Amino acid sequence: MNFKKASLIALTGFAAIASYAQDNLVNSLSANASAKAKEKFVFTPVISISCTDVKNQGSSGTCWSYSGNSFLESEMIRNGRQAVDIAEIYTARCVYIEKAKNYVRMHGAVSWGDGGALHDVTNIYNTYGALPQELYTGLNYGTDKNKFGEMQDLLKGMLDGVIKNSNGQLTPNWLPAFTAVLDTYLGKVPETFNYKGKNYTPQTFAKEVIGLNGNDYIELSSLTTAPYYTQTFLPVPDNWSFSQVYNVTHTDLTDIIDNALKAGYTVGWATDVSEKYFSWKNGVAFVPETPIEKMSPAELGDLFNGPKKEMTITADMRQKAFDNYETQDDHGMQIVGISKDQNGKEYYIVKNSWGLSNDYKGFLYVTKNYVQYKTTALMVHKNSLAKGMAQKLKL
Repeated sequence: MNFKKASLIALTGFAAIASYAQDNLVNSLSANASAKAKEKFVFTPVISISCTDVKNQGSSGTCWSYSGNSFLESEMIRNGRQAVDIAEIYTARCVYIEKAKNYVRMHGAVSWGDGGALHDVTNIYNTYGALPQELYTGLNYGTDKNKFGEMQDLLKGMLDGVIKNSNGQLTPNWLPAFTAVLDTYLGKVPETFNYKGKNYTPQTFAKEVIGLNGNDYIELSSLTTAPYYTQTFLPVPDNWSFSQVYNVTHTDLTDIIDNALKAGYTVGWATDVSEKYFSWKNGVAFVPETPIEKMSPAELGDLFNGPKKEMTITADMRQKAFDNYETQDDHGMQIVGISKDQNGKEYYIVKNSWGLSNDYKGFLYVTKNYVQYKTTALMVHKNSLAKGMAQKLKL
């Protein structure tokens, strides 16, 4: 994945922004900030759905796993279960194995790295199950946060060596060798383990303790390149599994979110976060009426000093931004509610995975215009759809 902003080119997939998010990102993305923003925005909750604590993905591009598993944790709460702190790096580890198989089969002609998609979380859950965080932290060499750069360089070097095929025929040994590297950096996966006095495998833990069905969840996007209300390929680099999404209009995206939240469901959200009108430090994102490049220095300095008028989003401008790489699948988060500002305008309450370092202790307030413009994909429970939308999608 390439950011259009040179300073963010290090991001891969749904944002390898992690320690970058806490350190350099605070000085780059969060340079889009105002010291007075928190006093200039007054947010009043309208809908607030239970979610688990904000996490920190560290120096890894695993936001898709953090947001996807946070989404599943909220689903446990919605179903009346006590939420489990699901091990995000176990999910990521399993994705690396499946992605490695695809990478070799495709002779390296797919992206490699930490990046993934929301559907990877439910796909892995269905196949590999899940582990509790206390059992599999992925911190296996003395760090207290994820730091995956060296590991990913080594993994890619191994895979490129396999693809080189110096023997003239691939041996069956490359995948166990690859898995051994994951064991060394992230820790070995237990075949069975004890949790609260009962023994489980990862698969039985998912079935009996978490108790969700990964097939109940769908992804949606909005592209003018395919008919609406049909399934289409999601053309982003980290869709390494070549999965399809349901294609809806850009206004459907926010209608679907609204309907889900009002019914008590949270939403997985994949989006672009590289715009100057996305402020991690201030915890606010919107689409200003005047394009950034046409703003005066005074307007730029005032950008986050309270609510502003927004640009009207159209399907064509959304598609253009996607096609020219202004909109990319930078990051994954979880939408957990709705708030209103002092003018009565609605914002989505969004849970992030960059720790607690911003004005709202890891949460953000994002306008519907921003979501319509910059969303790359949503994940929802099928039952959260309005009846008419479900019929349009033939669900």
